[in-house]
Amino acid sequence: MLSQYLYISTAPSLSRDEVESILASSARNNPAKDITGLLLYNGRNFLQLIEGDEAELVELMVRITHDPRHTGISILEQRKIDQRSCPDWSMKRVLIAESIEKRRELLEAELPKRLDPDIRKIVVNFALLN
Repeated sequence: MLSQYLYISTAPSLSRDEVESILASSARNNPAKDITGLLLYNGRNFLQLIEGDEAELVELMVRITHDPRHTGISILEQRKIDQRSCPDWSMKRVLIAESIEKRRELLEAELPKRLDPDIRKIVVNFALLN
């Protein structure tokens, strides 16, 4: 059975290179564990959606919890799913547009169509807060 987690964490001092390193590591490691998802970073917080086998996600969440690059990890959603929202993304960075006016438009175009409406709303709201 597939599961999906959505969490937020605080990482106020990460450089662009560090964020890119996290994405590269995810892209390298996630396919072997059949984990997919998306990641947003606003310069202070991460919002990440991960999906895959429950045991693999629990293991990943333990690693994330112990990662010193961010703190205050809070799981916003944890659910069983019938199909993935991001089947082709080992870990996709969803960029937040500089212009607040453009954020919703760009996010709606980039976010997966299968994304649960409640999850979509959380992701869009996260991006609009900054």
